[in-house]
Amino acid sequence: MTLYGGAVPDVAANPESTASTSSGGAGGAAETDRVPAADPIPAALLSELTTAGLRLEHTGRRADVVLSVPDRRNAQTPATWRALAAVGAWLWDRADVVVLRGQGASFSAGLDRRAFTPDGIPGEPGLFQLAGLDDAELDARIASYQDGFTIWSDAPFVSMAAVQGHAVGAGFQLALACDLRLAADDAQFAMREPSLGLVPDLGGTGPLVAAVGYPRALEICATGRWVSAEEAARLGLVQTVVAADQLLREVDRWVDLLLAAPAAAVRATKPLLRDAATRDPDAQRAAERMAQAGRLRALVRGATR
Repeated sequence: MTLYGGAVPDVAANPESTASTSSGGAGGAAETDRVPAADPIPAALLSELTTAGLRLEHTGRRADVVLSVPDRRNAQTPATWRALAAVGAWLWDRADVVVLRGQGASFSAGLDRRAFTPDGIPGEPGLFQLAGLDDAELDARIASYQDGFTIWSDAPFVSMAAVQGHAVGAGFQLALACDLRLAADDAQFAMREPSLGLVPDLGGTGPLVAAVGYPRALEICATGRWVSAEEAARLGLVQTVVAADQLLREVDRWVDLLLAAPAAAVRATKPLLRDAATRDPDAQRAAERMAQAGRLRALVRGATR
Protein backbone atom coordinates (compact mmCIF):
# COMPACT_ATOMS: atom_id res chain seq x y z
CA MET A 1 0.00 0.00 0.00
CA THR A 2 1.20 3.48 -0.86
CA LEU A 3 0.22 6.27 1.54
CA TYR A 4 0.31 9.94 0.64
CA GLY A 5 -0.48 13.15 2.45
CA GLY A 6 -1.66 13.82 5.95
CA ALA A 7 -3.81 15.92 8.20
CA VAL A 8 -3.20 19.63 8.41
CA PRO A 9 -2.38 20.49 12.01
CA ASP A 10 -4.53 23.01 13.86
CA VAL A 11 -6.52 24.74 11.09
CA ALA A 12 -8.81 27.28 13.00
CA ALA A 13 -11.58 26.77 15.43
CA ASN A 14 -14.49 25.43 13.48
CA PRO A 15 -16.09 22.03 13.84
CA GLU A 16 -16.38 21.71 10.07
CA SER A 17 -12.94 21.53 8.52
CA THR A 18 -11.00 18.43 7.49
CA ALA A 19 -9.77 16.36 4.61
CA SER A 20 -7.61 13.32 3.85
CA THR A 21 -7.14 10.23 1.67
CA SER A 22 -6.74 6.48 2.04
CA SER A 23 -7.15 3.11 0.34
CA GLY A 24 -6.94 -0.65 0.38
CA GLY A 25 -7.84 -3.18 -2.24
CA ALA A 26 -7.91 -6.44 -4.10
CA GLY A 27 -10.03 -7.84 -6.84
CA GLY A 28 -10.19 -9.84 -10.03
CA ALA A 29 -8.11 -9.45 -13.15
CA ALA A 30 -9.26 -6.97 -15.76
CA GLU A 31 -8.55 -8.63 -19.11
CA THR A 32 -5.49 -6.98 -20.61
CA ASP A 33 -5.93 -3.54 -19.09
CA ARG A 34 -5.11 -3.96 -15.41
CA VAL A 35 -4.20 -0.78 -13.60
CA PRO A 36 -0.42 -0.80 -13.02
CA ALA A 37 1.26 -0.63 -9.64
CA ALA A 38 0.90 2.66 -7.81
CA ASP A 39 2.92 5.46 -9.37
CA PRO A 40 4.85 7.87 -7.18
CA ILE A 41 2.64 10.84 -6.54
CA PRO A 42 3.95 14.11 -8.01
CA ALA A 43 5.45 16.40 -5.40
CA ALA A 44 3.08 19.23 -6.28
CA LEU A 45 0.02 17.03 -5.75
CA LEU A 46 1.41 15.65 -2.50
CA SER A 47 1.90 19.20 -1.24
CA GLU A 48 -1.65 20.12 -2.28
CA LEU A 49 -3.10 17.11 -0.47
CA THR A 50 -1.13 17.83 2.68
CA THR A 51 -2.12 21.50 2.68
CA ALA A 52 -5.79 20.55 2.25
CA GLY A 53 -5.69 17.92 4.97
CA LEU A 54 -6.27 15.01 2.62
CA ARG A 55 -4.66 11.60 2.74
CA LEU A 56 -4.36 9.20 -0.20
CA GLU A 57 -3.84 5.46 0.13
CA HIS A 58 -3.37 3.60 -3.14
CA THR A 59 -3.13 -0.17 -3.43
CA GLY A 60 -3.34 -1.81 -6.83
CA ARG A 61 -6.72 -1.05 -8.38
CA ARG A 62 -8.17 0.60 -5.27
CA ALA A 63 -7.59 4.05 -3.83
CA ASP A 64 -9.03 5.74 -0.75
CA VAL A 65 -9.27 9.51 -0.44
CA VAL A 66 -9.74 10.40 3.20
CA LEU A 67 -10.88 13.67 4.70
CA SER A 68 -8.54 13.73 7.67
CA VAL A 69 -9.13 16.75 9.87
CA PRO A 70 -11.17 14.93 12.52
CA ASP A 71 -10.81 17.65 15.14
CA ARG A 72 -12.76 19.91 12.77
CA ARG A 73 -15.22 17.20 11.76
CA ASN A 74 -13.62 17.27 8.31
CA ALA A 75 -14.97 20.70 7.43
CA GLN A 76 -14.18 21.74 3.87
CA THR A 77 -12.47 24.76 2.36
CA PRO A 78 -11.69 25.78 -1.22
CA ALA A 79 -8.29 24.11 -0.72
CA THR A 80 -10.17 20.87 -0.03
CA TRP A 81 -12.06 21.19 -3.30
CA ARG A 82 -8.95 21.98 -5.35
CA ALA A 83 -7.18 18.97 -3.87
CA LEU A 84 -10.19 16.71 -4.50
CA ALA A 85 -10.24 17.75 -8.16
CA ALA A 86 -6.49 17.23 -8.49
CA VAL A 87 -6.37 13.82 -6.84
CA GLY A 88 -9.42 12.63 -8.75
CA ALA A 89 -7.76 13.60 -12.03
CA TRP A 90 -4.53 11.87 -11.00
CA LEU A 91 -6.42 8.68 -10.15
CA TRP A 92 -8.39 8.78 -13.42
CA ASP A 93 -6.49 5.87 -15.00
CA ARG A 94 -4.69 4.67 -11.88
CA ALA A 95 -7.60 3.09 -10.00
CA ASP A 96 -10.79 1.23 -10.78
CA VAL A 97 -12.53 1.87 -7.44
CA VAL A 98 -12.02 4.98 -5.30
CA VAL A 99 -13.43 5.24 -1.78
CA LEU A 100 -14.08 8.66 -0.23
CA ARG A 101 -14.28 8.57 3.54
CA GLY A 102 -13.71 10.73 6.59
CA GLN A 103 -11.40 10.17 9.53
CA GLY A 104 -13.00 10.39 12.95
CA ALA A 105 -16.62 10.67 14.00
CA SER A 106 -17.93 12.58 10.97
CA PHE A 107 -17.71 12.19 7.21
CA SER A 108 -17.78 15.97 6.76
CA ALA A 109 -19.61 18.72 8.62
CA GLY A 110 -19.62 20.86 5.48
CA LEU A 111 -18.17 24.25 4.69
CA ASP A 112 -15.76 25.67 7.24
CA ARG A 113 -17.83 28.30 9.02
CA ARG A 114 -14.97 30.77 8.94
CA ALA A 115 -16.13 31.42 5.37
CA PHE A 116 -19.15 33.18 6.87
CA THR A 117 -17.04 35.65 8.86
CA PRO A 118 -15.68 38.97 7.56
CA ASP A 119 -12.09 37.70 7.82
CA GLY A 120 -12.90 34.45 6.03
CA ILE A 121 -10.51 31.50 5.74
CA PRO A 122 -6.84 32.53 5.65
CA GLY A 123 -5.60 32.54 2.07
CA GLU A 124 -9.10 31.97 0.65
CA PRO A 125 -11.90 34.33 -0.38
CA GLY A 126 -14.78 34.29 2.06
CA LEU A 127 -18.42 34.85 1.21
CA PHE A 128 -17.96 38.60 1.59
CA GLN A 129 -15.12 38.61 -0.93
CA LEU A 130 -16.94 36.29 -3.33
CA ALA A 131 -19.99 38.55 -3.30
CA GLY A 132 -17.76 41.40 -4.49
CA LEU A 133 -16.67 39.60 -7.67
CA ASP A 134 -18.30 40.44 -10.98
CA ASP A 135 -20.66 37.89 -12.51
CA ALA A 136 -18.10 36.23 -14.77
CA GLU A 137 -15.47 35.99 -12.04
CA LEU A 138 -17.95 34.60 -9.54
CA ASP A 139 -19.27 32.05 -12.03
CA ALA A 140 -15.74 30.88 -12.83
CA ARG A 141 -14.82 30.65 -9.15
CA ILE A 142 -17.86 28.53 -8.25
CA ALA A 143 -17.26 26.34 -11.32
CA SER A 144 -13.72 25.68 -10.07
CA TYR A 145 -15.14 24.64 -6.69
CA GLN A 146 -17.60 22.29 -8.38
CA ASP A 147 -14.71 20.49 -10.10
CA GLY A 148 -13.81 18.88 -6.77
CA PHE A 149 -17.22 17.18 -6.75
CA THR A 150 -18.05 16.41 -10.39
CA ILE A 151 -14.76 14.53 -10.85
CA TRP A 152 -16.14 11.61 -8.80
CA SER A 153 -19.02 10.91 -11.18
CA ASP A 154 -17.27 11.99 -14.39
CA ALA A 155 -14.20 9.78 -13.89
CA PRO A 156 -14.20 6.26 -15.38
CA PHE A 157 -13.55 4.57 -12.04
CA VAL A 158 -16.36 3.68 -9.64
CA SER A 159 -16.47 6.10 -6.71
CA MET A 160 -17.93 5.14 -3.34
CA ALA A 161 -18.63 7.35 -0.32
CA ALA A 162 -18.35 5.68 3.08
CA VAL A 163 -20.38 7.94 5.35
CA GLN A 164 -20.31 7.95 9.13
CA GLY A 165 -21.60 10.62 11.50
CA HIS A 166 -22.42 13.98 9.95
CA ALA A 167 -22.64 14.66 6.21
CA VAL A 168 -23.77 18.27 6.11
CA GLY A 169 -23.97 20.71 3.21
CA ALA A 170 -20.76 20.29 1.23
CA GLY A 171 -20.30 16.96 3.02
CA PHE A 172 -23.72 15.78 1.83
CA GLN A 173 -22.93 16.99 -1.68
CA LEU A 174 -19.59 15.18 -1.69
CA ALA A 175 -21.36 11.94 -0.82
CA LEU A 176 -23.92 12.64 -3.56
CA ALA A 177 -21.09 13.21 -6.04
CA CYS A 178 -20.03 9.57 -5.70
CA ASP A 179 -21.50 6.73 -7.75
CA LEU A 180 -22.33 4.68 -4.65
CA ARG A 181 -22.94 5.51 -1.00
CA LEU A 182 -22.54 3.23 2.02
CA ALA A 183 -23.60 4.53 5.42
CA ALA A 184 -22.99 3.67 9.04
CA ASP A 185 -26.11 3.48 11.14
CA ASP A 186 -25.07 6.70 12.91
CA ALA A 187 -24.89 8.68 9.64
CA GLN A 188 -26.98 11.84 9.40
CA PHE A 189 -27.41 13.90 6.24
CA ALA A 190 -28.54 17.51 5.97
CA MET A 191 -28.54 20.15 3.22
CA ARG A 192 -28.19 23.32 5.27
CA GLU A 193 -27.35 25.86 2.56
CA PRO A 194 -30.91 27.28 2.23
CA SER A 195 -31.08 27.62 6.01
CA LEU A 196 -28.00 29.86 5.74
CA GLY A 197 -29.46 31.96 2.91
CA LEU A 198 -27.60 30.12 0.14
CA VAL A 199 -28.29 27.31 -2.34
CA PRO A 200 -26.50 23.97 -2.74
CA ASP A 201 -24.05 24.82 -5.52
CA LEU A 202 -21.45 22.04 -5.49
CA GLY A 203 -23.22 19.73 -7.90
CA GLY A 204 -25.49 18.08 -5.35
CA THR A 205 -28.93 19.15 -6.56
CA GLY A 206 -29.04 16.88 -9.62
CA PRO A 207 -28.02 13.67 -7.82
CA LEU A 208 -30.35 14.47 -4.94
CA VAL A 209 -33.36 14.85 -7.24
CA ALA A 210 -32.34 11.73 -9.17
CA ALA A 211 -32.20 9.75 -5.92
CA VAL A 212 -35.33 10.93 -4.11
CA GLY A 213 -37.44 12.91 -6.59
CA TYR A 214 -38.18 16.63 -6.76
CA PRO A 215 -40.74 16.99 -3.94
CA ARG A 216 -38.64 15.13 -1.37
CA ALA A 217 -35.45 16.89 -2.51
CA LEU A 218 -37.15 20.27 -2.10
CA GLU A 219 -38.41 19.33 1.36
CA ILE A 220 -34.95 18.15 2.47
CA CYS A 221 -33.26 21.31 1.22
CA ALA A 222 -35.88 23.85 2.24
CA THR A 223 -36.18 22.53 5.80
CA GLY A 224 -32.51 21.69 6.31
CA ARG A 225 -33.63 18.79 8.47
CA TRP A 226 -31.61 15.72 9.37
CA VAL A 227 -32.07 12.59 7.28
CA SER A 228 -31.11 9.49 9.26
CA ALA A 229 -29.21 6.58 7.76
CA GLU A 230 -32.35 4.46 7.92
CA GLU A 231 -34.41 7.06 6.04
CA ALA A 232 -31.57 7.62 3.56
CA ALA A 233 -31.65 3.92 2.69
CA ARG A 234 -35.43 3.98 2.35
CA LEU A 235 -35.25 7.00 0.03
CA GLY A 236 -32.48 5.52 -2.10
CA LEU A 237 -29.83 8.02 -1.00
CA VAL A 238 -27.56 5.21 0.18
CA GLN A 239 -27.20 1.65 -1.06
CA THR A 240 -26.72 0.01 2.32
CA VAL A 241 -26.54 0.75 6.05
CA VAL A 242 -24.40 -1.18 8.52
CA ALA A 243 -23.31 -0.81 12.14
CA ALA A 244 -20.73 1.93 12.51
CA ASP A 245 -18.01 -0.50 13.60
CA GLN A 246 -18.65 -2.58 10.47
CA LEU A 247 -18.52 0.23 7.90
CA LEU A 248 -14.93 -0.22 6.76
CA ARG A 249 -15.35 -3.98 6.56
CA GLU A 250 -18.47 -3.51 4.43
CA VAL A 251 -16.59 -1.08 2.21
CA ASP A 252 -13.88 -3.69 1.70
CA ARG A 253 -16.52 -6.26 0.76
CA TRP A 254 -18.10 -3.94 -1.81
CA VAL A 255 -14.71 -3.04 -3.26
CA ASP A 256 -13.88 -6.72 -3.70
CA LEU A 257 -17.21 -7.30 -5.47
CA LEU A 258 -16.65 -4.32 -7.77
CA LEU A 259 -13.11 -5.38 -8.61
CA ALA A 260 -14.17 -8.94 -9.41
CA ALA A 261 -15.53 -7.88 -12.81
CA PRO A 262 -13.24 -6.94 -15.71
CA ALA A 263 -12.33 -3.31 -15.19
CA ALA A 264 -12.85 -2.31 -18.83
CA ALA A 265 -16.39 -3.71 -18.84
CA VAL A 266 -17.29 -1.78 -15.68
CA ARG A 267 -15.76 1.39 -17.11
CA ALA A 268 -17.82 0.98 -20.29
CA THR A 269 -21.03 0.28 -18.33
CA LYS A 270 -20.74 3.27 -15.99
CA PRO A 271 -21.41 6.02 -18.59
CA LEU A 272 -24.23 3.99 -20.13
CA LEU A 273 -26.07 4.05 -16.80
CA ARG A 274 -24.92 7.50 -15.69
CA ASP A 275 -26.15 9.23 -18.84
CA ALA A 276 -29.24 7.11 -19.53
CA ALA A 277 -31.64 9.66 -18.07
CA THR A 278 -30.38 12.37 -20.46
CA ARG A 279 -30.81 10.31 -23.64
CA ASP A 280 -33.93 9.37 -25.52
CA PRO A 281 -34.49 5.60 -25.94
CA ASP A 282 -33.02 5.48 -29.44
CA ALA A 283 -29.89 7.32 -28.38
CA GLN A 284 -29.51 5.06 -25.35
CA ARG A 285 -29.77 1.93 -27.47
CA ALA A 286 -27.25 3.38 -29.90
CA ALA A 287 -24.87 4.07 -27.02
CA GLU A 288 -25.26 0.46 -25.87
CA ARG A 289 -24.46 -0.82 -29.36
CA MET A 290 -21.36 1.33 -29.62
CA ALA A 291 -20.12 0.32 -26.19
CA GLN A 292 -20.76 -3.36 -26.89
CA ALA A 293 -18.90 -3.20 -30.21
CA GLY A 294 -15.88 -1.91 -28.38
CA ARG A 295 -16.11 -4.61 -25.74
CA LEU A 296 -16.55 -7.42 -28.28
CA ARG A 297 -13.52 -6.32 -30.23
CA ALA A 298 -11.46 -5.96 -27.07
CA LEU A 299 -12.42 -9.47 -25.97
CA VAL A 300 -11.50 -10.95 -29.33
CA ARG A 301 -8.17 -9.12 -29.34
CA GLY A 302 -7.47 -10.45 -25.87
CA ALA A 303 -8.45 -14.00 -26.83
CA THR A 304 -6.12 -14.05 -29.82
CA ARG A 305 -3.02 -12.82 -28.00
